Amino acid sequence: MSLLERLNSDMKQAMKNKEKDKLSVIRMVKAALQNEGIKAGKQDLTEEEELTVLSREVKQRKDSLQEFENAGRVDLVDKIRTELGYVEAYMPEQLSEEELTTIVKQTIEEVNASSKADMGRVMGALMPKVKGKADGTVVNKLVQQHLS
Repeated sequence: MSLLERLNSDMKQAMKNKEKDKLSVIRMVKAALQNEGIKAGKQDLTEEEELTVLSREVKQRKDSLQEFENAGRVDLVDKIRTELGYVEAYMPEQLSEEELTTIVKQTIEEVNASSKADMGRVMGALMPKVKGKADGTVVNKLVQQHLS
């Protein structure tokens, strides 16, 4: 089942169950996917393109969550946390820290990196491998730890 089919199915279910918040989030994600398709000039997005859009949606909500927490807006924090949970349900399963550490070590060996000066090469080779399966800031911290 493609992501759009899954979104449509969940949208219908949310309508039946009268879940307004979930319905709103699903519509936003679906619109983001459709806008990306229009921008790319094609009807169906590849799985990787869909993952990029989902990652962007998750990142936007995490950034908003951080800003609202800093501002002390508890009402909006709860709303964004709920939205984040709905969007993350469509993301692939996240890698554990052990799995991520293994991939980081392998990539460092592959590109023969030895210092922090090689950070860009390592990240360039690593991010496509873990796209959508790990947060970029966590990956960055792990790479820095292993290159120091």
